[in-house]
Amino acid sequence: MELWIPITIGAAFLQNMRSTLQKHLRGRLNTTGATFVRFGYGVPFALAYMAILHYGLGRPMPSPNLPFWLWSITGGLAQIGATFLLVYIFAFRNFAVGTAYSRTEPAQAALVALVLVGETVTVGTVIAIAISVVGVMLISVARTELTAKSLITSIGSRTAIIGLMSGFLFGISGVSYRYASLSLAPSLPVPDPVVQAGYTLMVVIIMQAIAMLVWIVLRERQELSRVVGAWRPALLVGFVGATASFGWFTAMTLQPAAVIKALAQVEMLFTFASSVFIFKEHINRLEFTGCVLIVLGILALVLI
Repeated sequence: MELWIPITIGAAFLQNMRSTLQKHLRGRLNTTGATFVRFGYGVPFALAYMAILHYGLGRPMPSPNLPFWLWSITGGLAQIGATFLLVYIFAFRNFAVGTAYSRTEPAQAALVALVLVGETVTVGTVIAIAISVVGVMLISVARTELTAKSLITSIGSRTAIIGLMSGFLFGISGVSYRYASLSLAPSLPVPDPVVQAGYTLMVVIIMQAIAMLVWIVLRERQELSRVVGAWRPALLVGFVGATASFGWFTAMTLQPAAVIKALAQVEMLFTFASSVFIFKEHINRLEFTGCVLIVLGILALVLI
């Protein structure tokens, strides 16, 4: 099994944990605050990961260049916007549609990569992405009154548009992080995907934390005390989020972002399993069909 596969699955599992924790924090913080903890409380852990790699394991540090900074800034800002929109969807009672459309991220990442850097994927990969995306969208709306037809026709709704925008920005961030990390390879004696990913994560998450902190101080200063007051769960969000990001960055250094994002749809299976086995919720036809499609899409992606 190629290394990027278990790394991606592990990152997806951690991201599912982070999303659950962030949704819980949404009850104590506003959208900006719940978005900030993902980055602000993740900084210490990103620094720790890089310190372990450099000082503990003796791996050389890369030297950033202009392409690295351009890709990092683009990806960091896009991820802030995508995370903000995704957390904002949680405020809607009928957020299923928005969440479903945000899961078009792999397809949008493939399009972004094609437009920005001319990166292409095989026909088999496109089919695998399409299968898994449809499966995720079915699960996302399975417990609503929506049908497959109404899901498509509802594309003009507010939540759908927000979801599509979130997926688009996540797609931009994924492609940007891949090329930021790859741009560091020439500065190392030997390309080291783990170091390249760790360094990119460290720089990006520091920039994101500073940018959001400045925004909160200038525009929503009252939220700062609530962010500090929620430090216990927020610290856990930071740890899980930074660890998941370390996995994502490493995987996307090894494979195109669209491929990684497609396999990452396994996160929905983790979410679905929690719903069934922990909360004892029943499986309906759309959910079962969606799970089957996700599994088929993942198998096609891994085996092609």
